[in-house]
Amino acid sequence: MTQHIAVVGLGINNRPLVPFWLERHATVAVFDRRPESEIWEDLAEFRHHPGLTVVGGPDYLRRLAEWPHLGHVYLTPGMPKTGPEIQQVTARGGHLTCETELFFETCPAPIIGITGSQGKTTTTTLVGEALKRDGSRPVWVGGNIGRSLLPELPRIKASDWVVMELSSFQLELVNRSPQGAAWLNLSPNHLDIHGSFEAYRQAKQHIIEYQTPDHWAVLPADDPAILPSLRHYRGQPVYFSLDRALPHGSYLQDGQLWWAAPDRPPYPVMAASAVRLLGRHNLANALAAIAIVAQAGGSLEALREVLSTFQGVPHRLEQVREVDGVLYINDSIATTPDRTVAALNALERPIVLIAGGYDKHLEYDTLGQAVVQRHVRFVVALGQVRYKIQDAVRQFGEVPVVLADTFEQAFHTAVQASRPGDIVLLSPAAASYDMFRNFEARGQRFRELVQALPEAVS
Repeated sequence: MTQHIAVVGLGINNRPLVPFWLERHATVAVFDRRPESEIWEDLAEFRHHPGLTVVGGPDYLRRLAEWPHLGHVYLTPGMPKTGPEIQQVTARGGHLTCETELFFETCPAPIIGITGSQGKTTTTTLVGEALKRDGSRPVWVGGNIGRSLLPELPRIKASDWVVMELSSFQLELVNRSPQGAAWLNLSPNHLDIHGSFEAYRQAKQHIIEYQTPDHWAVLPADDPAILPSLRHYRGQPVYFSLDRALPHGSYLQDGQLWWAAPDRPPYPVMAASAVRLLGRHNLANALAAIAIVAQAGGSLEALREVLSTFQGVPHRLEQVREVDGVLYINDSIATTPDRTVAALNALERPIVLIAGGYDKHLEYDTLGQAVVQRHVRFVVALGQVRYKIQDAVRQFGEVPVVLADTFEQAFHTAVQASRPGDIVLLSPAAASYDMFRNFEARGQRFRELVQALPEAVS
């Protein structure tokens, strides 16, 4: 019997679904907001395939809701599920699913999935690099880190390591969990899409919800926000902590990062001062990576080598350039107030902060308090949340806040406000969608502006 597949949104995650299902003789209909001519450009090699249909334009969701054959409907990550068209799809019997669920179903190797409100890309990269350096078996790294692993399925063997970064959007529709999981932390994010913090938590919870007793999960020992999700957890928990020693897990004590396994003496992995990444939050990422690599059977010595040399993922406290005694740091990944607070806590020099962007319906009081309590001398606020940031800072102190209309204006205002010895920090505490395609584009624009600065800035 022919399967009917609808692919809604043709991005990085969803595009591999087209050849996957066409090779299995399904009929595939692709729905996307772009004009059909642009969609066909992305699918040029399938233009004459009889099983493929393309539906584009601004009314693509209405046409999806009216489509005569609705079987599996693969939604692009982040698409709201509460719109009337999607509700009509489910009412007509369409099964909402996602590329992540399909990969979970078909991957022959055990999967290590990593999620969290902050730190998941850094931790995924650390784990992937450590397992590659271990060298005992092939390693596949993908997911939210920018690469779908679905096209690699023919090459993945049961004995390989598969490491996936997983966002709340990728987890929202799954009905199974990876065999190994890590849930790094939980704080409000993407409330504009999920609707509430509880819905966001439940989406994240899917990374452990369907685990069985022979599965394991690395969890923070000191994050109360995750506790409601652990009440009925059936797998094997392994914890990490910055604040206390643990009988089974990884922890920071006396300036050392430790790994403790049952019935063995604690193992000192490395000195915390030897970790190249900046900030206490990155020590938490390092501890999570230690626990993940140990649980996966990888080499902690290989991870030590990675931690002692790895300087970070682009757009995450990335040191771009120092000009006339002012250091410019790109932390464009900071799309929530908590993330920017972590950046402020990681830096010791006086800071001129550039913050603001798209409104995800988050609170900014914690950021305002951190701005006043840390080393921030001056704030340039922009975007939809600029007034929220201004009000939050004024609530706690007298740090100057200047509003900017454009990103370029914000940057040049920050340059003029800076002094030798300062850091000009782009850490927006908001998403980029009101000005840029994504946080990478925003960070790249910051880099370009920094690189264009002359050595002597007047």
